Amino acid sequence: MSGQRAAAEPYTTRFQTDVRAVDGREVWLEETYFYAESGGQPADRGTIGGVEVEDVRVENGDPVHVLAEEPSFRTGRQVLCSVDWSFRMYCMRAHTASHVLYGAGRRLLEDLGYGGFDIGERKVRVDLETDTEVDDGTLVDLERLINRAIWESRPVSWEEIPLAEAREREEIAFNDATEEEAFTGGRLRIVTVGGPDDNGDATSSEPWDVAACGGTHVRNTREIGSVSVLGRSNPGEGLARVEFAVGPRAIERAATEKRTTLAARAALETAIEDVPAELERVVEERDALAVEVGQLRRELIETQLTSADPIDRDGEEWLLKELEDVSADDASDVARERAGELADVVALVGSGDAPFVVVGSAGSRSAADVVDDLTDEFGGGGGGSDRFAQAGGLDATSEAVVDWLA
Repeated sequence: MSGQRAAAEPYTTRFQTDVRAVDGREVWLEETYFYAESGGQPADRGTIGGVEVEDVRVENGDPVHVLAEEPSFRTGRQVLCSVDWSFRMYCMRAHTASHVLYGAGRRLLEDLGYGGFDIGERKVRVDLETDTEVDDGTLVDLERLINRAIWESRPVSWEEIPLAEAREREEIAFNDATEEEAFTGGRLRIVTVGGPDDNGDATSSEPWDVAACGGTHVRNTREIGSVSVLGRSNPGEGLARVEFAVGPRAIERAATEKRTTLAARAALETAIEDVPAELERVVEERDALAVEVGQLRRELIETQLTSADPIDRDGEEWLLKELEDVSADDASDVARERAGELADVVALVGSGDAPFVVVGSAGSRSAADVVDDLTDEFGGGGGGSDRFAQAGGLDATSEAVVDWLA
């Protein structure tokens, strides 16, 4: 038998067996249905002889059970073993869902390859090798196809075939580096998410997905339950990482998305199907207003500058002005652009007890040097270049800063 006994008989969670060896907290059994961590699937939880199982791993082809404490039983004793059914079923659902996701990817993405997966406590990630861009629309389509395949109650089965045969079958997805557990003695364990069963309503009898895998799976996609695609990322060139949730977190995510959609519908006073178009319109209006407000803020600064007269400082013209109700970003734009037009150096000071200062220079005086002198005098921080610099957090009033600059 290739792979682990737990993968071949995933619904077995209580069994009795003899203890083959004990070394501290490590235990070897004559036979075991505990799944050892492999290929992105975590180890089973449970108890052996009433002692909690902390980890299960394979060493030299042999499962080693690591207990939370040294057991009282010894070699040769028979023990009752219990696999945590809740966690086992979670892993079975999550693992099978990853196959269903890959099958959906086959129908949406070009040049698809399998890059690996990982089952976490709250989410599952699947790495897809593809050059196709996976955007928000793709995520929606993936989730729709996944849940459709679950609704269709497609049977899930596993078998062993010769490795040479597997390599000739293009429909089998496998990655030698990530599915080592599926290879044994020249044979390969494959998992098939097939056509619909007698009660299914799928339009095609073609398998949804066929892949090399050594993990545990449910017998039918309907056992997976709700799946919610959470997001995507790009862990490397040519890779698309898709994250999803099954079970309670998937249900909560769906509820959050529904709540958000209904809130958007109410705020926009439109039908749900019209929310995207209405949001696009609102964003366009917001952007146009932002441009208009920016122009008005710029005009406000320019208006305040009309009351300022340049002064001579060390042979250069300086324009100093305390500004009211303006931001440092807006003042920065004016200082950059107007230095050399209104004066050699334009220094603008934001009003208040903790003022900001922006300095634009088109003369021989470095704007960065001005800011350095300011922060030496009044504290705070800042910096910049010869042409432009700014400072903030000064321990002085704006009037004091203007007087010092003058």
